[in-house]
Amino acid sequence: MKQIHFISGIVITVFISLHLYNHFYSLVGIEKHIDVMDTLRMFYRNLFFEILLLFSILIQIVSGVKLFLIKINSAKNFFEKLQLWSGLYIAFFLVIHLSAVFVGRLFLKLDTNIFFGVAGLNTFPFFLFFIPYYGLAIISFFGHLASIHSMKMNKNMLETSPTKQGYIILFLGVLFSIVILYGLTDGFKGIEIPKEYNVLIGK
Repeated sequence: MKQIHFISGIVITVFISLHLYNHFYSLVGIEKHIDVMDTLRMFYRNLFFEILLLFSILIQIVSGVKLFLIKINSAKNFFEKLQLWSGLYIAFFLVIHLSAVFVGRLFLKLDTNIFFGVAGLNTFPFFLFFIPYYGLAIISFFGHLASIHSMKMNKNMLETSPTKQGYIILFLGVLFSIVILYGLTDGFKGIEIPKEYNVLIGK
């Protein structure tokens, strides 16, 4: 189960990394963000990759919840606990996020671009939910990587550097989440959402 969880995790990590790379371009502007998104969609918006991704997410959630229940009582140090709780939040986020995307695409007939993703993030009072929702997702992703790095490296090394590196990765995740949220809100000033996306925020 650990091996299956690890392999499916690699597929998801590739997708999330591309997704975060895309969001990083929000710092340059909405048009650049959409240009990069259109390029990346040629890679991950095809039937093969979408089936592979959804299958990997299903495996990751089922195996992850099982591993969480098995290990939650035996987790002792910070990174062992962080791996479990960050993985659980990532599973929760992926279920909600992907469900919303497919509802937007298939039922609302919307282009699930940056405007779809940040409608709530740029609207009061919805941003009170979406800021921690997105921020914790990014931090959890980096936290999960930090935990895996720290524990795997420490198994083969006697020095404490892998643990320190784990904290650095986690810190970078916190910093990166702030940067991404800054970009997705146009410097916390708010992005104007096109009228067709008002259905997402009850207008």
